[in-house]
Amino acid sequence: MEEPNQRKQINKTISEVKTFPVPFPLRENQENITIATNIPSKLSKEQIIDQAFKFHSQGKIAEAAKYYQYFINQGFKDERVFSNYGIILKSLGKLQEAELSYRKAIELKPDFTDAHYNLGNILKDLGKSQEAEFSYRKAIALKPDFTDAHYNLGIILKDICKLQEAELSYRKAIEIKPDYAEVHRNLGNILKDLGKLQEAEVSTRKAIALNPDFAEAYLNLGVVLRDLGKLQEAELSYRKAIKLKPDFAEAHFNLGNVLSDLGQLQDAEVSLRKAIELNPDLAEAHCNLGNLLRDLGKLQESRLCSEKIMSLRSWSITGSYSFNYEMI
Repeated sequence: MEEPNQRKQINKTISEVKTFPVPFPLRENQENITIATNIPSKLSKEQIIDQAFKFHSQGKIAEAAKYYQYFINQGFKDERVFSNYGIILKSLGKLQEAELSYRKAIELKPDFTDAHYNLGNILKDLGKSQEAEFSYRKAIALKPDFTDAHYNLGIILKDICKLQEAELSYRKAIEIKPDYAEVHRNLGNILKDLGKLQEAEVSTRKAIALNPDFAEAYLNLGVVLRDLGKLQEAELSYRKAIKLKPDFAEAHFNLGNVLSDLGQLQDAEVSLRKAIELNPDLAEAHCNLGNLLRDLGKLQESRLCSEKIMSLRSWSITGSYSFNYEMI
């Protein structure tokens, strides 16, 4: 059975560094916020900053944004304001404006570690990988034990195919924070890409030991085990991922593939159909299901799969398969 090529899916869950306000969870959907500037004109520079930080720490994003914008409009300069305002602009999806705000913070305070780190996150989202790499490296130079900066640098380095350097960045993050499950998982992905399958298995199992409910790690472990020829163990790993996350289309897909390898064609058909039910646009699942149905002698159903594949815009069926989930 033919396999699709490797894919990456980025899970951006590392939150921005919040330096001066009391930390709070940024809300994801802020599109309806309007930044007004109806603020009493008699407030001093310090009073404006204090009020902005107060609202920001309370999670009152619209009010904080209003005070930050007013502060900037008055011609005042403070690196903390530009950095925190950049966080809000990013949450609003205004990435270019957020980039400018972080750059202004850095202009005012060149050794502002958190601003360099947050700028790297913005540049990554904007697809400016080389600039993001520079920003993360600057943050690390200023703060060598900055775990998330090492981690995110590893993700960038993987994106630009500097796999050995990415491995070193992940290992440095683990050296600083040994219980960082996501880093162990991503290190496993890198090691797999480098052909170090036994080491990849160890790293991925470490991620699971640290986070037993890590469905994506079980998926990736299954991929490694299958590459190592441990098909029954791979099956168990995929089934564990599905138990933790029943709507995990990629796990159902991979389970179908390993069941086919094991000669359990009817069960493989069920798993591939479930993957398609959960993700109708998963062309690889249609492709593999079509091949399986042909092997089972269900030629008419196999042709239907071929027609579905042709209707999908883009797909690939060569190489080895792995869904790699990485966080930034």
